[in-house]
Amino acid sequence: MSPEALDLTAALRPRLPSPLQPVEDERFSRHGVRLLLKRDDLIHADLPGNKWRKLAPSLRAAAGRPVLTFGGAYSNHLRATAAAGRLLGLATIGVVRGDELASRPLNPSLARCAADGMRLVFVDRTTYRAKDDPGVLARILATAEREPGDTFVVPEGGSNTLAVRGCAGLGRELRGHADAVAVACGTGGTLAGLAAGLAPGGRAIGFPVLRGGFLADGTARLQHETFGGRTGDWTLDERFHFGGYARTTPELHLFADEFEERHHLPVERLYVAKMLYGLTVLASEGTFAPGTTVAAVVTGRPAPSERAPDGARSTAEGARPPAPTPTPAPAPAPRAESRAEPLPRQDASSSSSR
Repeated sequence: MSPEALDLTAALRPRLPSPLQPVEDERFSRHGVRLLLKRDDLIHADLPGNKWRKLAPSLRAAAGRPVLTFGGAYSNHLRATAAAGRLLGLATIGVVRGDELASRPLNPSLARCAADGMRLVFVDRTTYRAKDDPGVLARILATAEREPGDTFVVPEGGSNTLAVRGCAGLGRELRGHADAVAVACGTGGTLAGLAAGLAPGGRAIGFPVLRGGFLADGTARLQHETFGGRTGDWTLDERFHFGGYARTTPELHLFADEFEERHHLPVERLYVAKMLYGLTVLASEGTFAPGTTVAAVVTGRPAPSERAPDGARSTAEGARPPAPTPTPAPAPAPRAESRAEPLPRQDASSSSSR
């Protein structure tokens, strides 16, 4: 199957360009700032937000070959890849961080991946960190019974040069509509493309959802690989990760709850809420001159398990969102059997890590 034959637009019918929704919020208007929501969460029911923009170019390049990619136990990227495989009839393999998960019932996110036909391969964290090492990747492919030539490998989060070019379309859609554009960042691919696609004079602000301060180098590297150098006006504000990936605080949940009530918009907590919170702080600090129009990119919708129960609104104890309230006599969760297997542990001294 050629890339041309795989007509994703015809097969999946994405809603593009995504809607641009004005919202009236006095936390911005009292500073003379106009807020718009770029509703990328409405692009596609199964591949919302940056997942469509990042995955579609790689799916075309795969040209019908099986797609192997990487993610954590609650990865939106893995779910989107599995859904795309189901919708397009493509085989998908998800390499999951944490070999201890192979012997446990699948969580709702991984169960959805398995239900969509994704084969799950669990690896220990040392191996996962070294997944870009050619030797380590060859071992992973061998465990999945795949050869390098017949499998298309997509990096964690989908962030490759194809994805960056796909996300440049987001910037082009916003030309003439916004002076500044904000987006939550996990791997930097969306920010790298967004900034490149904006009109001259436009600026992009990234809000990392992980701790570590590594996204500046990662975003610059992606732009260099894609465009030959740093492109567009972009910055990162590292203050609003709320403890790190998949972690939240009561303050963040209260903010998200209030935003939902004000604007009747479901707010995803692990990415979108952190970005919106950061924007309100920047507005209060006078970052935006009066008359500025700011667009906030809504990159996804909340999963049911994201809403914290009353009195327990923090996930600061670990990197998993709160579990949904149990229902009587639930069906047993699928276990990691034929489609979920561990990779033998990698000795920390035998491979490099990023």
